[in-house]
Amino acid sequence: MLRYYYNFYREYKNSLLGTRKKSLSRAGYSQIGLINPSIGTTNMGDFIIYESVYEHLRLMFPESFLTNYPSQIHTSYDAKQSMGEKDALFVGGTNLLSSNMDEYYQWRIDPMDKRYLKNKAVLMGVGWWQYQEKPNSYTQKLLKAVLSKDLIHSVRDTYTMNMLKSIGIENVVNTTCPTLWNLNPQHCSGVPTRKASKVITTLTFYKKNEVLDRRLLEILTEQYQQVYLWVQGVEDVSYMQKIFPDYKKITLIPPTIEAFNLLLADPEIEYVGTRLHAGVRAIQRQKRTLILAVDNRALEIGKDTNLNVIPIKEVERSYDFIQHDYETAIRLPVKQITEWKNQFGTQTVPAKEKQLEPHM
Repeated sequence: MLRYYYNFYREYKNSLLGTRKKSLSRAGYSQIGLINPSIGTTNMGDFIIYESVYEHLRLMFPESFLTNYPSQIHTSYDAKQSMGEKDALFVGGTNLLSSNMDEYYQWRIDPMDKRYLKNKAVLMGVGWWQYQEKPNSYTQKLLKAVLSKDLIHSVRDTYTMNMLKSIGIENVVNTTCPTLWNLNPQHCSGVPTRKASKVITTLTFYKKNEVLDRRLLEILTEQYQQVYLWVQGVEDVSYMQKIFPDYKKITLIPPTIEAFNLLLADPEIEYVGTRLHAGVRAIQRQKRTLILAVDNRALEIGKDTNLNVIPIKEVERSYDFIQHDYETAIRLPVKQITEWKNQFGTQTVPAKEKQLEPHM
């Protein structure tokens, strides 16, 4: 234990004095790091994000060593040191940024991280937590210190890009979320246009609106032969049972990606629910999809990409989607995605027919 604290003191002192040795120069990006939102999460959507981030990084850097670090759990000083030694440190998606990062800890970094991660972190499809005021002084200083000044950052919507630019971070492009990067016109053409007989839905327990959520479940049980609820959050089931007296009409799907994927393999199923990345996964599996937005995340991505999103307050518009044909036509910012990828000077290998399996 004494040796641990001695090493901590030595590393911290060296970082303050600017005497910490730099890692040996390496050609290209032989070692990369990923700040991974799925480590320690209870939100299944974070696993969907991680799978896409991992897939694209592996296609970009097929021969690089890749180390995962948590975004939502504080890291020790030796992990910080390890991150600082990577050739590139990617921040992998989700809504990790906010205007008050001294109070909201979705991405758990603090002033000590500036010593290790200075000019190191590269955003990859990251979003903003909520609609907020301009970032406070603490957040501005922290982001300007840890975010790379030399590489272009990728964010997932125009709102996030404008928030960063408002504090002088100009090296940023809107690529949308990496979970959408493969949803090109050829892929979207394989999504059915006509209504299916079954539906998967989701609820968002931390953004409750009992009247509107109940109405959504009423509409779905009226319009479909079978309704499934994919449990994506720890309180989703108890919330459904509270607001919907006929909850026994709904079949529960366990909170695993595997269970969700298995159900999506049913040719007679589609998705109508409040969880953004459950809806994106459905489109990835070529299912008709409607997302009812409970906050800024889906709304902002929908504005930029034509993702099929309506506010939950307009739940009655669900009938339009359910009762009429709908053509899925995602608009991807191909130029911005290409620009962000090409800056690393890597040769992206062709995607295999089978999606790469992530290593947790």
